[in-house]
Amino acid sequence: MAFEYAPAPESRSIVDIKPSYGLFIDGEFVDGHGSAFKSINPATEETLAEIAEADAADVDKAVKAARRAFRTWSRMPGKERSKYLYRIARIIQERSRELAVLESIDNGKPIKESRDVDVPIVAAHFFYYAGWADKLEYAGLGANPQPLGVAGQVIPWNFPLLMLAWKVAPALACGNTVVLKPAETTPLTALLFAEICQQADLPAGVVNIVTGAGDTGQAVVSHPDVDKVAFTGSTGVGKAIARAIAGSDKKATLELGGKAANIVFDDAAIDQAVEGIVGGIFFNQGHVCCAGSRLLVQESVADEVMAKLKRRMGTLRVGDPLDKNTDIGAINSAEQLARIRALAEIGEDEGAERWAPPCELPSAGFWFPPTVFTGVSQAHRIARDEVFGPVLSVLTFRTPSEAIEKANNTPYGLSAGVWTEKGSRILHMANELRAGVVWANTFNKFDPASPFGGYKESGYGREGGRQGLSAYLKAGA
Repeated sequence: MAFEYAPAPESRSIVDIKPSYGLFIDGEFVDGHGSAFKSINPATEETLAEIAEADAADVDKAVKAARRAFRTWSRMPGKERSKYLYRIARIIQERSRELAVLESIDNGKPIKESRDVDVPIVAAHFFYYAGWADKLEYAGLGANPQPLGVAGQVIPWNFPLLMLAWKVAPALACGNTVVLKPAETTPLTALLFAEICQQADLPAGVVNIVTGAGDTGQAVVSHPDVDKVAFTGSTGVGKAIARAIAGSDKKATLELGGKAANIVFDDAAIDQAVEGIVGGIFFNQGHVCCAGSRLLVQESVADEVMAKLKRRMGTLRVGDPLDKNTDIGAINSAEQLARIRALAEIGEDEGAERWAPPCELPSAGFWFPPTVFTGVSQAHRIARDEVFGPVLSVLTFRTPSEAIEKANNTPYGLSAGVWTEKGSRILHMANELRAGVVWANTFNKFDPASPFGGYKESGYGREGGRQGLSAYLKAGA
């Protein structure tokens, strides 16, 4: 029996989107010198605001402001820095509804994800690293670890506010200052965060936000007075950044692409596993670097898993991101939608069987239905390339060793999932899988106290936890 849900839209009235936004440099909003660009609502294709573009001169101005602020911020006692971080965390909680609505409008993700996942974890990261600010001597880097200096940070469009928190919170806790470039398609919550910094009376220059596209990011990364580069995004851009800073004394952390294996054994709780599969690939429209985009299911239960998975996919609701009933929102941009469509067509051309539940998509905006491919081999591009959309490739295996071999047969190594009732098997698989994060009987769970990062072409360095502090500190005496 199908249920019909009455529309339950979240009101946009709590959000005040300005017609245009400048750059946030030295505690103030200023004009940019590049060509302004537009931020688009991916669910409707309406223009939300005009955004200033930072050129090399603007980036230089931001880095100089960060360097001036570093002299006092780095010498401030940790317990004083923590007060600012706690204040920011509390303001984020107070303005959580505003942030969640703005994130869903600008990004296209469902409001229930922005409201119940993204924003609470953002606040949790600032709370967590506020607690570390006066305890850095216990981070395992010597008795008196020192901040690096100015951190240049470039973040992606899939989790705009969350990626900001992952990078800004530990940097500030350690005494660094920041020049951050948000993605050009999702700058609005970063600019609202700039207002939160003003509201928290954060000293001018400690956080600077420069908006723009690739050239702006390149100017941040290559600036000679940037001491640390933190990047989350595609593997291709990550490689370019690694080449650009090679030979310099810049430290770097790169969190790049993934093609995670979600492995279901025959003794798994199948209904629970199906929920984990759905959450692993369709959460945030599949715009997740650690998405479980490859399902490896043991042959003896493959038919049962697929039958239950298809039935569950048929209940997913695609539509208005601000509707509280929506499970899958809009694809972030026309460019990303074109890539997803192209790879899906290649999957069909290569002989895989494509299936999607009956799904009425809105006429305006960028949309793609939840899709699963069966009959997939490891040679298929949809099993090798990062689609970064709501597309699942299904492969089967017979033995644990075969599952390990197939799971590791990828240039990526960011995450994996294991579904089984045997604790010994979980430990064995976690030891053999070349992935930075291995979830057991769950998927896509994050905590600020837990480190996150990858191997191979998924990058290097860790964010989160005590380990995330080492990316912004140098060893003391």
